[in-house]
Amino acid sequence: MMLSLAFGGAAIAQDTIALAVSTLDNPFFVSLRDGAQQKADELGYKLVVLDSQNDPAKELSNVEDLTVRGAKVLLINPTDSEAVSNAVAIANRNKLPVITLDRGAAKGEVVSHIASDNVAGGKMAGDFIAQKLGSGAKVIQLEGLAGTSAARERGEGFKQAIAAHHFSVLASQPADFDRTKGLNVMENLLASKGEVQAVFAQNDEMALGALRAITAAKKPILVVGFDGTDDGIKAVKNGKLAATIAQQPALIGSLGVETADKLLKGEKVDANIPVALKVIAE
Repeated sequence: MMLSLAFGGAAIAQDTIALAVSTLDNPFFVSLRDGAQQKADELGYKLVVLDSQNDPAKELSNVEDLTVRGAKVLLINPTDSEAVSNAVAIANRNKLPVITLDRGAAKGEVVSHIASDNVAGGKMAGDFIAQKLGSGAKVIQLEGLAGTSAARERGEGFKQAIAAHHFSVLASQPADFDRTKGLNVMENLLASKGEVQAVFAQNDEMALGALRAITAAKKPILVVGFDGTDDGIKAVKNGKLAATIAQQPALIGSLGVETADKLLKGEKVDANIPVALKVIAE
């Protein structure tokens, strides 16, 4: 049985907090997990991390598993905003409070949602392209995983920039937040849309994949990514990637555990906790 003791007002917590991550194959979510782990260690919680491997069925069984493992709060980074509703429903039935990280849940009771303002980020990416190339630039967008709030919101923000700067959109295609798919989709698009001037990829992994295709084709195309991963920032510093809209995944994970801590202490938590974004460019 887990005990929560307090000495001099400081909680010495030994409760378990669960973290279900969409995938640990993506460096962004590894950083998110690391931020959560660091904060859990600092506050004295046991953190149980489960990898959903981008599979809603696996996510569902992970959450079912967590309900019998004595977790007091569920932090979940959904594989899909719609599909995660089933997992949230199980947590709700088991009176396990849910906090969503980075991606939201379409249905179910969620205590708090912690994420970057993805709409603002998509707009920032478009504004950066306009700043470099002016109005009317010919652009391609590489979209993330269909059904995720991150892909929908980043696309919405970029759409605002398209309207504001009169971009000519040559193509907008999914590459599922994946580097290899980013490479393959970009290779195919370059064959038919060679006049493209800029690419907005909805995450750094797709941006880096697209960059490989563009480098091989020896074309001077501006590429803007999103997330501010270590690889993305390194590519910016090396002059390969024009910019990345930097999220702070470790901070999202850390704030998740902090919010769970407040919840367990009976404190009030905000329904939406925004995490600041910044443009990282050369």
